[in-house]
Amino acid sequence: SGFPKWERKVRMFLCLFGLVLSIYALHVEVSRERNPDYRALCDLGESVSCSKVFTSRWGRGFGLVQYFVAKDSPLNQPNSVLGIIFYTLQMGLGLSVSKKAAAFLVFSSWVSVAGSLYLASILAFVLGDFCMVCVSTYIVNFALLYTNLKRKRAVQEIKEKAR
Repeated sequence: SGFPKWERKVRMFLCLFGLVLSIYALHVEVSRERNPDYRALCDLGESVSCSKVFTSRWGRGFGLVQYFVAKDSPLNQPNSVLGIIFYTLQMGLGLSVSKKAAAFLVFSSWVSVAGSLYLASILAFVLGDFCMVCVSTYIVNFALLYTNLKRKRAVQEIKEKAR
């Protein structure tokens, strides 16, 4: 196929890394809810604490869903659960060579990057915290957007050559 050779490997790496980060974030959040004294590996100090971020109101439904449904509603999921769904979709749809899949990959990547920028600003200006796990997922999301834009261009070129 006319895809860049690096694309599939990079996508796999980014999605697996994103999944590991999201599963770890979920683990930290659940552990902290069960035991308030739980200290995560990513809790390095007062202003470098991932568990503080994950258990803040912005750690669920981007801090926005709670305005529309009850705080404990099944619709108000931890952001890490949304991440697990997102990276799984990115991995699965990445196997497809269709134009629709490529378009959805780019669209969902733009949404994830918008979410990353929003959460990064909450992190910096509201929580005043540095969360390594969070920042790592933002980097993964930007890298996935780049990868998806490259793929969309490759799909378009393949379709044009096939005419």
